[in-house]
Amino acid sequence: MELNKVNQENAVQKQYKTSDNLTRRISIHEKYSTNKQGFGNWVHSHYDFGEGSRILELGCGTGVMWKGKLPGQGENLTLVLSDFSENMVADAKALLGERDNVSYRVVNIEDISYPDESFDRIIANMMLYHVPDLDRGLSEVRRVMAQDGYFYCATYGENGILPFIAGLLKEYGVADTTNKNFTLQNGGGILGRHFSEVKKFLYEDSLAVTDVEDLLDYVYSLTNMSSVAQVDRSVLKEVLEREMTDGVLKVPKEYGMFICRK
Repeated sequence: MELNKVNQENAVQKQYKTSDNLTRRISIHEKYSTNKQGFGNWVHSHYDFGEGSRILELGCGTGVMWKGKLPGQGENLTLVLSDFSENMVADAKALLGERDNVSYRVVNIEDISYPDESFDRIIANMMLYHVPDLDRGLSEVRRVMAQDGYFYCATYGENGILPFIAGLLKEYGVADTTNKNFTLQNGGGILGRHFSEVKKFLYEDSLAVTDVEDLLDYVYSLTNMSSVAQVDRSVLKEVLEREMTDGVLKVPKEYGMFICRK
């Protein structure tokens, strides 16, 4: 079990050593999503930051979801943007810049280096499925969360982009290897072991892809779809193009978020 945890940590470190893969995956959503609100805007619309809130984000990545949305200098809020990866923290700081009420830290969710009840709002978007010991991580979240605090965590479902692509390419040995450690389907039960109130919200969206090369770049950026590398890219492109109607490939998406109370 300990070896599996080490292997998972190494895989996450490799995948997020630089921001290239993450940026590639974000870009396809920005370019082809049919819901023009944007997932980041939708997520932010659910945040309830009260007066004087102390906010911690775990797994901030490049910080792109905060671009144009950081609390103002005059607002009575403090925000800690953190990530497991030093490079991601550096990228977030370079993108968002310095503010008196914003700080940047390297933090591992399994060992959050803050005292009990340090934060009123905690955020962990699109990252809980990577945590090797998720129960330990969520216990840490609960520990550093104020009694009247909120925990926000966005994730994907089990019927989205990768299962769709794997279904199209199954004759070439491409399998659906979606990380199902924390999804919209099982996340509620997992969170319920640590929080007294768990609510789920769904984001309606899909992709309307006009250049399958972009979709292939997305797929090749995923280390958990290594079986794709065994098939010639031109073959995959031909298969995907056959599925297009009037020059558009429609790809399902399944995203949403949970909001929890202590």
